[in-house]
Amino acid sequence: MVTIKSEKEIKLMREVCKLTGLVYKELEKYIKPGISTMDIEVFAERIIRKSGAVSAQKGYPSGMKGVPPFPANLCISVNDEVIHGIPSNKKIIRNGDVVSIDLVLYKDGFHGDAARTYIVGQGSEEARRLVEITKQAFFEGIKYAVKGNRVGDISHAIGEFVENNGYNVVREFQGHGIGREMHEEPGIPNYGKAGRGIRLEPGMTLAVEPMVIAGRRDIYQDYDGWTILTDDGSLSAHYENTILITEKEPEILTLV
Repeated sequence: MVTIKSEKEIKLMREVCKLTGLVYKELEKYIKPGISTMDIEVFAERIIRKSGAVSAQKGYPSGMKGVPPFPANLCISVNDEVIHGIPSNKKIIRNGDVVSIDLVLYKDGFHGDAARTYIVGQGSEEARRLVEITKQAFFEGIKYAVKGNRVGDISHAIGEFVENNGYNVVREFQGHGIGREMHEEPGIPNYGKAGRGIRLEPGMTLAVEPMVIAGRRDIYQDYDGWTILTDDGSLSAHYENTILITEKEPEILTLV
């Protein structure tokens, strides 16, 4: 069921989403060659604790028999890892790596969800373009996140922009509604036909998240039961914000 948030609920959403954005401000300054993805996890955990929020990802069930809940505060995915990468002391960040981080915070009954992709040190031109196109795809999509439009209008705009720039979107995973639950209705694919899906109404809060692959769109799941990788080893990027549908333009809640 799609939930329309009250003014009180929107205020709480703004607060937790702002905290989510502030964590990324600190991470952007911290990430550098030579540290491990576990170092990033530990650094983020300290910031999250100080904020008074908790990570909604840590302990999140996999839904798969035999696969334990997600063990970390952050999903950290490097290069050909698309999403859901598990932090590790063995995974060292190197110059030129493409590092995608996904974080969902929970506070006072509500969630804030955002993802960012960073190029560490001197990245290649290919990497820089991929990350920029992924970020811009989000903004192309939310041009259509206005009262009276449909979810499919957002999806179509994202997919068209990405494919017109020579890349592919991940089709097996998508954006979603968000609020009291991390994942709410509606689902928001990164491809599709305009004019389809649920009509957008003020008070809806949505996590819009292009996941873009430089090569073929085929993906697979790693043996850990969580990490999703590109099948051909090509680079991937991820960009996400939680937005609020209003009477006018959408409000991006996780940008600070």
